[in-house]
Amino acid sequence: MFQIPGTSMVEMQAKLCGCDWLAVTTQGIQEEEISDLESALATLDIDGIVSGAIRSDYQKTRLERMCERLGIKSFTPLWHQSSESHMDGLVSNGFQVMITGVSSEGLTDEWLGHVLTAESLLRLKSLAAKYRFNVDGEGGEYETLVVAGPHMNGILDLQFKTEWDGIRGHLIFQ
Repeated sequence: MFQIPGTSMVEMQAKLCGCDWLAVTTQGIQEEEISDLESALATLDIDGIVSGAIRSDYQKTRLERMCERLGIKSFTPLWHQSSESHMDGLVSNGFQVMITGVSSEGLTDEWLGHVLTAESLLRLKSLAAKYRFNVDGEGGEYETLVVAGPHMNGILDLQFKTEWDGIRGHLIFQ
């Protein structure tokens, strides 16, 4: 249900955004992970949550049900946004999006640690068309981490190494 690569960076992202950070520990066990999140959110005085779900009915539905139980709202502003529009919007609006993991044919280790630009997004779109993967990575073709953006005061200072097995790979943050 939840993305794992780069989650250790979220606390630093929150600081750059001027947001409070609440760590929620979970073992990632299906059907228990949402309960772990729900238990943590139940202790807060909040009106709702915002998620970045784009097309996963599984994620959106589970979050909405959790919010109903908690009596709060669930907002998914990116829901069913077109893949290309979403990616174009990120890059053109100043979000610096780093690719942290790849697992699709056509994506090699050269993409690991790469921050998308208008030029590299064109290459990614071309590869997505050729190898038939989702240009926004929503099928698990790749994972990302926002390292800077208009909502952040600064940029994440990252140290990482690359793990590549010849077919897929990911960054290990230090």
